[in-house]
Amino acid sequence: MTTPVPHTLTSKALAVVDVEGNGATPPEIIEIAILPITTATAQATDIRSWLIRPKTPISPIVTRKVHGITNTDVAECPTWPEVAPGVTAVLGDRILVAHNAKVEYKVLAAHLPGWAPSMVLDTLRLAKAVWPGLRGYGLDKLIDHAELDTTALAEQGYHRAAYDTWAAWQLVRRLVDDSGLDWDGIVRAAAPAEFVSALETEGGLW
Repeated sequence: MTTPVPHTLTSKALAVVDVEGNGATPPEIIEIAILPITTATAQATDIRSWLIRPKTPISPIVTRKVHGITNTDVAECPTWPEVAPGVTAVLGDRILVAHNAKVEYKVLAAHLPGWAPSMVLDTLRLAKAVWPGLRGYGLDKLIDHAELDTTALAEQGYHRAAYDTWAAWQLVRRLVDDSGLDWDGIVRAAAPAEFVSALETEGGLW
């Protein structure tokens, strides 16, 4: 399934990301998916994903209630140090896009010392700005609200990294179209405060 990139985003280097964890404190990434947006269109087959064997076993409760990934599923998978170079190469200094992006940003920053995105856009923040007053802003509820087409990854299902990444991409496309905002408006609505403040200091929003 191929989707067009909204005009407002066509000149931006984006990386739509979702991570799933093992339920430990601090969490270890056991699955990550990244959709790099490099042209005027994007498709589900562009998604890069990795299953990762953590040091600490996956908690049964997160297997059961969240993503369904078991310790058996990751028993023969590479460890984080083995996949980190590939993840870093795909992320680069792209703009990080994710639902409830503070989670992805915090976890990735802990796993990739020295990495920093050029900007972070949170589809949760953007959804609250564009569609105020909804009864819930979880990714699943927003998929239903906007009637987003996630069939390209339907075999994986909600809370698997590739599915959530594709859904977040469909969501940000719809939010940008519905909002009519220009790039500066999107940043103000969707970026965490520290990124907006940095741009304002540099005069980037004016």
